[in-house]
Amino acid sequence: MSRLIIFSRYPHPGSTKTRLIPALGAEGAANLHRKMAERMVQEGRLLRDRFDLSLEIHFTGGSLHQLQAWLGSDLHYQPQVTGSLGDRLKAVLQTDTADSPISQPQISRPQISQPQISQTPISRPVVIVGTDCPAISVELLERSFQALEQADLVLGPACDGGYYLIGLRQNYPELFEGITWSSDRVFQETINIAQRQGLAWVELERLPDIDRPEDLQYLPRELWEPANPAL
Repeated sequence: MSRLIIFSRYPHPGSTKTRLIPALGAEGAANLHRKMAERMVQEGRLLRDRFDLSLEIHFTGGSLHQLQAWLGSDLHYQPQVTGSLGDRLKAVLQTDTADSPISQPQISRPQISQPQISQTPISRPVVIVGTDCPAISVELLERSFQALEQADLVLGPACDGGYYLIGLRQNYPELFEGITWSSDRVFQETINIAQRQGLAWVELERLPDIDRPEDLQYLPRELWEPANPAL
């Protein structure tokens, strides 16, 4: 059974999608996050309906009761640790709270004679996403898991220089060390580590995250619809 892990937060107005508050207001920014998170969970459920999959929400803000009332009780929930994104990703791969296939991407395999990276076996393939990229579809998730049948690493580059998806079949802690988090260098620095260590990786299509007012041009029409009642 593979793991699909979604990083999210409870949509408290004023502390959610704060960079969008100047354009949408506190309530509007929180509501947009709510709808994007619900969309991501829906894609995850579609994938789980097709394959043997553990669907996990790793959250910050709010309580377990609030998260279950919002997103449902059929999911695995785990609070995120504090620290950088790298710290949180490392923590996810060191724990296991809970195999999918499709479309052969090109795999890059740098020629390195003796990789020095340490690897800690994980019990099953893991794909981790956030909720800021509404272009993620069940088909893209499906391709990510299929790619892990051959590759060590799958990365979905975001237009802002980060990544919206990471998939692994082994735990490589070095991939999260020495990265300039929250910068436009995150994706390239991660690829640089993979190249130095001789990992086989798959690069997915570049997609936009919705983080700043200028990103709203990429927002699907249905996410502009009137807000759901406040939680």
